[in-house]
Amino acid sequence: MSTLFEEVPASFGDDVPVRRVTLTVNGEQRAADVEPRLLLAHLLRNGFRLTGTHTGCDTTNCGACTVLYDGVPVKSCTMFAVQADGHDIGTVEGLATASELHPIQEGFKDEHGLQCGFCTPGMMLAAKALLDENPNPSEDEIRWALSGNLCRCTGYQNIVKAVMWAADKLGGAASDGDDGSADGAVSDADGEG
Repeated sequence: MSTLFEEVPASFGDDVPVRRVTLTVNGEQRAADVEPRLLLAHLLRNGFRLTGTHTGCDTTNCGACTVLYDGVPVKSCTMFAVQADGHDIGTVEGLATASELHPIQEGFKDEHGLQCGFCTPGMMLAAKALLDENPNPSEDEIRWALSGNLCRCTGYQNIVKAVMWAADKLGGAASDGDDGSADGAVSDADGEG
């Protein structure tokens, strides 16, 4: 269990109201005693030390704080931690396994979809939500899904290419070749169907 009020001056006594929240973060159940006005971004960063959730604007403009709330991308800088009680939260730290990167992370690396990296966690989670819902998005659909995330370093082209790369890799792993691939082995498998 975490508490975020260890540094509150003793003169405040017990007047600071707290509420116990329990949420699942990256597949692990976590609990914390939080002040009801604590933002989810601050619980993740300061309480759980998941610093991949960045705060850039506190107004939902930049999207750097994007996390997955029951699989849906939300901006955690304007969501209270108590609203996440009982829900599943995904952060960028939950994408990779101990031994390999998630295809979205690989795509950002291989297609040079990041520069300073500040916006990258939010972009990756917005992309994951898109690919979970639509494994074969068009470039326009990718741009629309990422439109709530701002990047101050790039022209977005490599970010879009990174998501397309990840979609191809994920689709290749999940697809039986029914998307018209020109690969000979896939064509043989298609003929048997």
